[in-house]
Amino acid sequence: MDDIVKDFLIESYENLDRLDRELVKLESDPSSKELLASIFRTIHTIKGSCGFLGFARLEKLAHAGENLLSRLRDGKLTLSEELTSALLATVDAIRRMLAAIEASGQDGEEDYTSLIERLTALQGEAHPPQDSPPPTATPEKARSSPTSAPAINDVKLDDPSKIGGLLLERGQVRREDLALALEKQEVGRKRIGEILIDQGAVKPEDVMAAQQLLEARNPETPAETIRVGVNLLDRLMNLVGELVLARNQLLQFSNSLQDAGFQAVSQRLNLIATELQEEVMKTRMQPIGNVWNKFPRTVRDLAISCSKEVRLDMEGQDTELDRTIIEAIKDPLTHLVRNCIDHGIEASEARKQAGKLPTGILKLRAFHEGGQVNIEISDDGAGLNGERIRRKAVERGLVSTQQAARMPDRDVFNMIFLPGFSTAEKVTNVSGRGVGMDVVKTNVEKIGGTVDVQSTAGQGTTVKIKIPLTLAIIPALMVTSGRERFAIPQVSLLELVRLESGESTKGIEMVHGAPVYRLRGRLLPLVYLNRELQLAQESMHLKQDHAANIVVVQADGCEFGVVVDEITDTEEIVVKPLGKQLKGITAYSGATIMGDGRVALILDILGLAQRAQVISVRDSALADTVQEKNVVKEEAARDRQTLLVVQCGEHGRMAIPLSLVARLEEFPSSAIEMAGPQEVMQYRGQIMPLIRLSRVIAGVSRETPTPAPGTQLQVVVYSEAGHSVGLVVDRIVDIVEEKLVVQTPAQRRGVLGSSVVQKRVTDLLDVPGVVREVIPAFAESHGSN
Repeated sequence: MDDIVKDFLIESYENLDRLDRELVKLESDPSSKELLASIFRTIHTIKGSCGFLGFARLEKLAHAGENLLSRLRDGKLTLSEELTSALLATVDAIRRMLAAIEASGQDGEEDYTSLIERLTALQGEAHPPQDSPPPTATPEKARSSPTSAPAINDVKLDDPSKIGGLLLERGQVRREDLALALEKQEVGRKRIGEILIDQGAVKPEDVMAAQQLLEARNPETPAETIRVGVNLLDRLMNLVGELVLARNQLLQFSNSLQDAGFQAVSQRLNLIATELQEEVMKTRMQPIGNVWNKFPRTVRDLAISCSKEVRLDMEGQDTELDRTIIEAIKDPLTHLVRNCIDHGIEASEARKQAGKLPTGILKLRAFHEGGQVNIEISDDGAGLNGERIRRKAVERGLVSTQQAARMPDRDVFNMIFLPGFSTAEKVTNVSGRGVGMDVVKTNVEKIGGTVDVQSTAGQGTTVKIKIPLTLAIIPALMVTSGRERFAIPQVSLLELVRLESGESTKGIEMVHGAPVYRLRGRLLPLVYLNRELQLAQESMHLKQDHAANIVVVQADGCEFGVVVDEITDTEEIVVKPLGKQLKGITAYSGATIMGDGRVALILDILGLAQRAQVISVRDSALADTVQEKNVVKEEAARDRQTLLVVQCGEHGRMAIPLSLVARLEEFPSSAIEMAGPQEVMQYRGQIMPLIRLSRVIAGVSRETPTPAPGTQLQVVVYSEAGHSVGLVVDRIVDIVEEKLVVQTPAQRRGVLGSSVVQKRVTDLLDVPGVVREVIPAFAESHGSN
């Protein structure tokens, strides 16, 4: 393909992307003359260039769109939804013709006669307006033409490097007009294009189009940017990756020598390689706005097809990502945007009835945080229907009725990412088939990202995506376990904890057979890397004389600790993909070559967590390790009950049926507020009253001083008919499954009786009775429902 045609295609594609945005923006602001002028210039440039290159069918279509825009610019027509749709259809048609040119060198065989007739009809004329006839030559021009003819030939008007010659070659100026302009140029200082415009011989747009085409054709024209093939950048990135590996090897070798000169050279090479790596990484970085730029058009078309009014707000378009990640998130983001409009935002009438503005708001937000990029897609629609999702999950057999009833809202909402899951009442051409959301989650997790959804009934839904900046070279923590080295990506790393000899048996506890570490008052599930990867046949219990290294990581919103033999160092590693034989192993995401030439596997923290079964109910590490593991046992042994054991007062042990527990939470004491004499706190859009069980049950005085700011409160949340109450306990002890036999009848208020739980006498708490006694209004609100 000719280089000129390639330049024409590249520039035309960029112009069409800009046209999409500007036409949608012009529809919301029809009075903007600057926007209209920009759109007109773009279409005119495309028309002029394709006419020069001989693409007659493309020129004819662009000419029809230009004529319509000309009448809009002259104020003879007013922009409407129908006009905008026709112009956008023209943009789509031009894009298809450009694709045909790119594939075959011709502008395609598709017939656009009906579209041209539609554009012509919208002009309000029976026939498309023809180009204005060239102005009649004045006597002065007529006298000058014969005498100037030799001068025209002298300046080589067929030279494509001159504006005048190009305009004459394209038939946009007459020879006599150009001759007169050249005559005036000899006595003045104006450019030839300016003189032709002053004479009325050409339009300003013609001169601008010719100038742009000349710049594209002239290799000597200086440019601030150049276009480089993506394959070349990928090869350059691979070479830099190999250089980083060689640098790591050289640094390791130089550290083992005592040669000051060699160490100085290696350090210098280290600095240069690091700087080169950063600069090459920048060549692959692209603003996320490159993906978002097509969304104004998408939102506009979908809103019209769904008969809704939607406004798109975008924030953080300049946030940069690696090109490979940009490509990976393009389709997931598009699906989420379509889903928000089809399912999330209500129709205008429904919004008015709900007390909202008729126009819904769809907001895209991107920002950097903690070495990752956060993307939020939110709408102010009706929100997710948690009860409908629960009902669908039970119907499909995904969870039991009892499980669905006690599942926290966050887990319920995240069930929309399951394959085939849909709550749509009918299938539309936009969504409702149960495919899409699972693909969104799968594609994001493939690049090391996470997806989470939050929703409030009547207020809207927010989908949060966290993804790494790049996948090529990443910082990682190097660890050793079972005499093998592994890399843990720093994006998953939270902190490091070391338990010295003798501390491990005290710090690590067993909760229903699962090891946990009490870190600053909260239970942290532990994963022994040796055991999970079957590197050594070791007991889960650490010996008293062994130290423990705990790497605290986060995956899918859940924190847990990875116990390793040794923590080595942090390094920048080059990510190498795994072979097809190892791709099915969820614990690994890739491999890297270390400084000594040996291969180290990169741990997939999310896969490791799923393999170790520490991720189930994400909001409670205690429930993570126990609750989901015992579902089968609970169904099989119906005469046994799952109980939450808590500490109230110095010696009081209380048991609460787990079926009455909505959530286990930890809050800072500073979150407590007062509503009259009642302690309350803001919780999930509600004002939740608090009951201190140590005061009600254990008989501790109500005048007991409130804990100092900064201390954490452990709260058992009890919910009934949409209302929640927080039961403040001194400590959450355990979750157990036992056959409950009440041996001693109740002897004090709030207690149903006593039983032996874990070989200790434990009181069974009457949760509804305590709540209604302390907060009588709770019973009234429940009754009103």
